[in-house]
Amino acid sequence: MRVFSGWRRFLLCLPLIFFLPHIFSVLELQQTSTVEDLHKKQTKKFDHLVLGPAAGEGLHDRLQCQGIKALNKTQFSASANNFNFGENIAFITVFTTYNSSIDRTINGKLRELVTVGNTSYNKVERSMAILNVFINFIQATMPQSNIIILTDPASKLPVHKNRVTLYPIQGEYSRDKLMLQRIRSYIAFLETRLQEHSQWQGHINHYIFTDSDVAVVDDLGQIFNNYPNFHLALTFRNNKEQPLNSGFIAVRGTPDGIRRGKVFLQEVLKVYSSKYMKASRMLGDQLALAWVVKSHPSFDAKRFTKPQAFLEKIGGASVLFLPCAIYNWTPPEGAGQFHGMPLDVKVVHFKGSRKRLMLESWNFLNSSSSSDISDMLCLILSSGRTKYDF
Repeated sequence: MRVFSGWRRFLLCLPLIFFLPHIFSVLELQQTSTVEDLHKKQTKKFDHLVLGPAAGEGLHDRLQCQGIKALNKTQFSASANNFNFGENIAFITVFTTYNSSIDRTINGKLRELVTVGNTSYNKVERSMAILNVFINFIQATMPQSNIIILTDPASKLPVHKNRVTLYPIQGEYSRDKLMLQRIRSYIAFLETRLQEHSQWQGHINHYIFTDSDVAVVDDLGQIFNNYPNFHLALTFRNNKEQPLNSGFIAVRGTPDGIRRGKVFLQEVLKVYSSKYMKASRMLGDQLALAWVVKSHPSFDAKRFTKPQAFLEKIGGASVLFLPCAIYNWTPPEGAGQFHGMPLDVKVVHFKGSRKRLMLESWNFLNSSSSSDISDMLCLILSSGRTKYDF
């Protein structure tokens, strides 16, 4: 009887031997699906600001926030102290628009618009709104500066503001070639500056080339006063493959500075065209910048690991390297974001999906007399790594 009892138990357990692996597979699949669903929820783009704790709490050299109120104010420069007599700064950006009819409809149906505040935008209107906010920030922090927009001659940009100039440059402005064209436009612009130097009559215009999705939140004139020996300035971060960001390039406005800056960019363009055309839509210019700098025999790439400005000779040009943490700080990624925002941050770069945050930040700053830049920076810092609908 005991033998038959043992066989009976074995036969009863036999189905479980076959079905247990399937049960575990189903449970594992459900667990994986739950993780994937959670990931999808976390990466979902929002159509409104989502605020959380501000990074850098308790660090003495970082912005401290209580909600969107700054507890320690950032130290902003006084414009009058940052310019020598007869010197000024011009901001240069490359900008164009594409066919708006594609953005308005999909299969004959009106495409959903994006609303920020009380205004709704299609894709082209969003780009123009970003450009206008880019101009607004510069005119708020550096009102004596000029802004020059390098653009496709075929573009009809509706920009009508004081101290803003449209500068058409013939070239290839398709989305796939825009980053390549940007360097070509910079070189063409600097070439015209050299040709016109006899008309300067002692006046010097320094040039800062930036992306149009940056907010200048402090006066940048001190760069040219505090570091009098550079021809060209780049921003760097502690990133092995892409240590240099092309969204901020400064050129000293002397004939020698412009000439050496142009030659440096020509070398970057040469490397870009020969080595990185597969990355022509994005990142190719940054990879080419890094190649030109890091291939110089005397250059020590370990200097990128410390967020401190330094000067280096690269191919005949004196290049100033400025930390992204201060001159090209990025909310979702980039140097210093896990440790909060430096008190002396000067440029905020709204890369990728952070364009809504750029518009919301300007709206907040412009909303009432009690709002100031420090509070606005708390709004940016408290937004964390949320992805928005731009």
